[in-house]
Amino acid sequence: MSHTFLEQLWIARYVIMNGIAMTVSISLLAILAGSVLGVFVGLALVYGGVVLRLLVRAYTDIIRGTPVLVLVLASYYVSAAVGLDLGPFSAGVLALAIFCSSHVGEIVRGALQAIPKGQTEAAKAIGLTFTQTFTSVLWPQAMRQCLPAWVNTAAEMVKASTLLSVIGVAELLLRTQEIISRNFMSLQFYFLAGGLYFIVNYGIEHFGKYVERKTALPS
Repeated sequence: MSHTFLEQLWIARYVIMNGIAMTVSISLLAILAGSVLGVFVGLALVYGGVVLRLLVRAYTDIIRGTPVLVLVLASYYVSAAVGLDLGPFSAGVLALAIFCSSHVGEIVRGALQAIPKGQTEAAKAIGLTFTQTFTSVLWPQAMRQCLPAWVNTAAEMVKASTLLSVIGVAELLLRTQEIISRNFMSLQFYFLAGGLYFIVNYGIEHFGKYVERKTALPS
C-alpha cells in the first residue's frame, strides 16, 4: 500500500502487456471471422432464396437480440455439453465472431440494397456473371458505405472482449483486476485500463478512416 502508482505500474508492466496482447488478439480474430461470415449473411439476406432468407433473418434477429454475455457463456458451457472441446479463448472468440457477423450482415444488406438495381441489370446486359457483378460492380460501392458502420462494430468487439473475463480469459480487464487485488489501487488501474481500451479503439477508428481515404472516389 505504501508503493506509488508508478512503482506498481512498473511491477505489473508485463502482466498489463500480456493483457493488451490477449485483448488485441481476441478482438482481431473476432472482427476478421465475424466480418467474413457477415458478408455471407448479408448476401443471403439480399440474394438468397425464400427459405434461406428466412433462416438467416431468424439467425440475425436472435443473435442481435441476445446479450453478448449470454453468447459467451453459451459458447463456453454449451459447447462442452455437446462434446466440443473449446477452451475459454476459442469459445470467447466464437461468441464474439457470431455476434459480429449478425451486425456486419445487416450492414452489408443495407449497403447492397442501397445500390440502384439498374447497375445490376446493366452488368447482366453486358454478360457479367453474378460473381463478376458482385466483385467488380456491387462490392466496391457497398464497401464504401459499410466502412463507417463496420468501424463502430469493430470498436464494439473490443469493448465486448471484456466479458470474456467471466470464463477465465486473461484479457486486459481480468489482468487489471488481478493487479488491483494485490495493490488495491482500483481507481488508478481502472483508469489505466480505460485509457488502453481507448487507444486500441482509436487505432481502429483511424485505420477505418485510412481505408475510407484509399477507397474514396476521386473528386
